[in-house]
Order: sequence, then structure tokens, then C-alpha cells
Amino acid sequence: MAVEEPPDPLIGPAWKGWPHAAPALPRSAVAAQGWNMLAGDLPLPLAVIRREALMGNLRWMQGFAQAHGVDLAPHGKTTMSPQLFAAQLGAGAWGITVANVTQARTALSAGARRCLIANQVLAEADLAAIVSLQREHVGARVLFLVDSVAQVELIEAWRQRQAEAQPPFEVLLEVGLDGGRTGCRDHVLAMALARRLHASTALRLVGVECYEGLWATARGAEDEALVQGLMQRVIAVATACDEERLFDCDEVILSAGGSSIFDLVAKRLVPKLSRPVRGVLRSGCYVTHDHGNYKRYMVAMNPRLDCSHGLHAALEVWALVQSCPEPGLAILGAGKRDLSYDIEMPIPVLWCARGGRKPMAAPTGWKVSALNDQHAYLRFPVDGAAVPQVGDRVGLGISHPCTTFDKWRWMALVDDSYNVVDGIVTHF
Repeated sequence: MAVEEPPDPLIGPAWKGWPHAAPALPRSAVAAQGWNMLAGDLPLPLAVIRREALMGNLRWMQGFAQAHGVDLAPHGKTTMSPQLFAAQLGAGAWGITVANVTQARTALSAGARRCLIANQVLAEADLAAIVSLQREHVGARVLFLVDSVAQVELIEAWRQRQAEAQPPFEVLLEVGLDGGRTGCRDHVLAMALARRLHASTALRLVGVECYEGLWATARGAEDEALVQGLMQRVIAVATACDEERLFDCDEVILSAGGSSIFDLVAKRLVPKLSRPVRGVLRSGCYVTHDHGNYKRYMVAMNPRLDCSHGLHAALEVWALVQSCPEPGLAILGAGKRDLSYDIEMPIPVLWCARGGRKPMAAPTGWKVSALNDQHAYLRFPVDGAAVPQVGDRVGLGISHPCTTFDKWRWMALVDDSYNVVDGIVTHF
């Protein structure tokens, strides 16, 4: 099925990183401007996505899913970008995962025909919005998670109050872990809920879901034990539901997979049942990968893949050295408003001298020690081979792309020479 052309919004001077003197332009006109970040054509700080790394990530992850006999519904909360959603769908993604109904609207508008809300939906306004979205996007599927009878009762009560008959919502039963977020904590509760769902006229049980990412450690034996135990529970629930004929569908969906240990999940997502099973991975951060957290997880994954992975960090935030107030300290003009800091500090990966056009690898001794709202504290050895100067530019890698994307209304796509070749917008 053809993917709808993503919207072509105006980007303008009110958005940070846009050239001060440039008029508002359609996103599709960005490439024709001939801008180059290192030539000073765009003000810093600026978030950029390296095009070749991005496209390589899309190809590698889609190939991984295909090789493991599963489908990919990447979590759109990472980027909330219609252009990147369209690129993921164009690469072969089965659908887009989101966190709420508002995000589902963006995914469907970007061309998704299948949208998995990896969360419990129960508010009346959200239920009504799903009905409206499915009328607007005829034939599109919107699925969400259920983990309690209380949620079922709220949905049924809303449906009974509607003047017009409503089609049943497609739902996945969520299996959870003690101390974690949502999800049924044991088999007995899960099966009681499954029977309740099968008896409901407001809901259709079409699969089972879990999320393992919060417990990943990047230590192979621990992660293997975690996934084995959790997926055994998921498969036990799915098998029991199949035997009792509780699924209200021709094809059962089993879904899991964050961005940390998705290889361990993928090989367990298609158990043998009496009807076809579609395994759906929901990994999202692969799209730009990162220089810290997910890089470490992928390094740990390499021995399990029997090869080096094909994901590369594509997202950078460039900032200006605006002050060197004391030996060993440079202040950069980017901070908490511009890049991730929830897992660790930004990582200096590149730098370019004032007036230069050729970036170099940042020395290993350069470290960001702290962030303010608009400033980063770059520490460096005073006797090092390279010492930052006022006016230099520093390219910062990030750890956890989700919490960098939400700080930008647009990002520039650049080639290896930092020519701006396109742009994406975000909808947070």
C-alpha cells in the first residue's frame, strides 16, 4: 500500500536553529537554500540528523526484523516526526507505535495504516477520538492495551451511553512485571481478564503484549534470563487463550521489544498456536541510535548477533564555545532546553575551529560535567593537544534520543559535509 505524502509545514524564524534572516519556508524547500551548518548559515545551537546514518539505520533494522520473521511497528514517541514516520513506513514498517491517542492522530496522518497505542486507553475523550480517527482513516487499525477489569468496565460504560452503535475496540492484553509499570502481574489475573474481554461486546482481544526494556542491564546472562522468563509468561497466556478460544481474531498479535535487547525478544515472538501469529517489535530509538546508552546496549548485543550491528549515531546537537572563563573550562551555548540529560550528560564527539569547515574528532579528555537551561560546562585538560577557543563549534552526541527530539520543532538533515539536504518537523 502506498504511503501518504507527509505534510509540508512552514518552518520559520520563530523556530530555534532557523536562519535569522530567512523567511518562513515549506519544509520541502529547505534543501534548495544551499545552507551549510559549518559555514555559519544557521544559528547555533542546532540539532542535526546525519542522513546517511539515518538511512542505514532504517535499512538495518528492517532487515533485522525480516530475518527474524517478525514485523516492525517502531515507537513513534521517539521522534514524533511525520517525515520520519513516513520514512520508516516506506522502509517496510508494519505500523507505528505511539503512547497516546494524540500521537496516534499524527501517525495516521503520516500514512500509518496500523497504529498500536502501547498504553491503557480509558478516558471518554480518548475513546471517542479513536472512533473518530477510524472513521476519518477508513480501514486503519488502532489497537491499545488492557490490563484490568476496571478498565474494561469503564470502556463498556462509555459505549453503553453512546447514541450510535460503536464497533468493538481491538485490544492486546498486557503482561507486566512486579515493581514495573502496567500489565497483569500473574497468569491467573491475566486469564481472568482474557475471559472477561472475550465476553465483552465493547472489546475484541487480538493479542498479548509486554515490555522488557526497563529491566535491561547490558549484561548478557541477566538480560537473557529476564527475557526468557517474561516471554514464557506471555506465551503461556497466549497459548491458554488460544486453547480456550478467547482470541476474537484470525491472526494473533504478540508484541514486545524496546530498543535495548530486542534481539532476545525477536526470537520468541512467534510461538506456534492454532492460528497464525504476527510478532511485532516496537523498538523506536534505532532510527537515530545514540552515542551513549543505546550504543552500549548494541555493543553488548554484537556477540549474540555474531557480527557487528549496523546502527550508527545519526543525531548531534552543535553548540558554540561562547566563553572560556577559566583554565580547563569552556562554556557552550546549549543546555537542558536543547539536548538529553536524563540518562547522562551529552558526549563531545566532534569539534570544528572557528572559521573552519572540517570537523575533527573531539579529544577523549573533553567531558561535559554539567548543564544549565542554556549552557553546557565543557571540561578539558589544559595541557591537551586541542584546547577549545571562543568561537569554535562543538558537536555533542546524546544518550537517549527521545528526550532530545522533544526539544526541537524542526531538525536539519545534513550530508557528510554538513550541507542541509532536508528537514523534519516534530509534533510534541
